[in-house]
Amino acid sequence: MVPKIVILGVFVADTAYRAKRQPAMGETVLGESFALGPGGKGSNQAVAAAKAGGDVHFITRLGDDPFAQMARDTWNAAGVTPAVRVDSESYTGAAYIFIDDATGDNAIIISPGAAGRISVEDVDAQAELIQGADVFVTQLEQPMAAAKRALEIAKSGGVKTVLNPAPAAVLTDEILALCDYVTPNESEAEGITGVPVKTPDDAARAADALMSRGVGAAIITLGAQGVFYKDRDTALHVPAITAGDVVETTGAGDAFNGAFAVALAEGMTPENALRFGCATAGISVTRLGTAPSMPARAEIDALLAAN
Repeated sequence: MVPKIVILGVFVADTAYRAKRQPAMGETVLGESFALGPGGKGSNQAVAAAKAGGDVHFITRLGDDPFAQMARDTWNAAGVTPAVRVDSESYTGAAYIFIDDATGDNAIIISPGAAGRISVEDVDAQAELIQGADVFVTQLEQPMAAAKRALEIAKSGGVKTVLNPAPAAVLTDEILALCDYVTPNESEAEGITGVPVKTPDDAARAADALMSRGVGAAIITLGAQGVFYKDRDTALHVPAITAGDVVETTGAGDAFNGAFAVALAEGMTPENALRFGCATAGISVTRLGTAPSMPARAEIDALLAAN
């Protein structure tokens, strides 16, 4: 049976600028290139999960504008089923992405627009959909109250819950206790726990801090160092899986989270689920863009077989 994944999150249109450096305040610099494409953490994760083999439903709000059509076209191409409220009083979100031309590293500003108005009522309206999932995933780009309510609905229905706490925010123990899995990167883990994370040993300490606050399992993504996982019984460091030269890292975390959700829903062991997520991220960073960089299931399986 195809695993069912429900994701709550944000779609934004990514406006990506490559340049040698970011401008200082009041300064103008010439860019190397520009690209317009689909983004938003939740939407990217939905695309990643669908392409990795999941039956994916995505809960969000859009405006009534050309960027909303871009969202629908993106989901249709990937096989994502939208559960969308159209908010004509706002706009579909957009993001400014600066990409360092030499390294591929990025800095981002997000204006979520209509998705920034996702409400508890929007989530309650999708309660049946959420409780019918194998795995529920959310992030922190939409309002915290909506994320918390969705986690409550999922948890009460026995659905496995994944929180990708990005962008970094203050999280209560009440929210963390609703999470079977929390998936911060190094800076997000430090922001939540106060533990600086640069190595797998640091990640182990941050994971302990997260579990002490009620999280079922902590998964700390470490970029080129792979991922660290800890639950009550197991501690694992899974190295990154390389698929080629790094072109852009922007969508790597979303690739990992979407694929990990599918692996979890398919009943893979933690180690295999982490490797599946790492392989997906490893392919995504060899390509430009966020949603357009997400690999198909056959590509992920082929990379895992080669490693």
